Amino acid sequence: MTPRRLFRLFAIAEAVTWALLLTGMLLKYAVGVGDWPVTVAGALHGFVFIAYAIVVVVLPVNQRWRAAVVLLAGASAIVPFATIPVEIAFDRRGLLAGAWRRTAGDDPRDRRMRERALRAALARPAVTATLLAVVAAGLFAALLVAGPPGGTDS
Repeated sequence: MTPRRLFRLFAIAEAVTWALLLTGMLLKYAVGVGDWPVTVAGALHGFVFIAYAIVVVVLPVNQRWRAAVVLLAGASAIVPFATIPVEIAFDRRGLLAGAWRRTAGDDPRDRRMRERALRAALARPAVTATLLAVVAAGLFAALLVAGPPGGTDS
């Protein structure tokens, strides 16, 4: 999977879970079917949001994005459906072009610790993907224990 495909996958997943969450809210508040649609869609959206955030932390190292680009990518997940136009704009500007940088080149930035860590992670993609999934699940579990934003309705 290329950096472009990875970012696109999570940008679309984030937008889809926004649609599910908004639909769940509509069902709860306008139709009155109870809390379950928001509970289910909210949990799914929360997990995908965390996964998208992890992608937005890892991908910029490979793509060598400026801080402003990273902030825009992260902020786009907060606004419903904004990840899609951001992904399209990044793709058009070439910010998602290229392969994973698995080997060091002549660029002095390749000697930085985060660059070396990225190459080490890319050397074992299955282990890295599993570790990142565990991190996402751990963050998700911690947030579930903390409770929903704004507290509960009861």
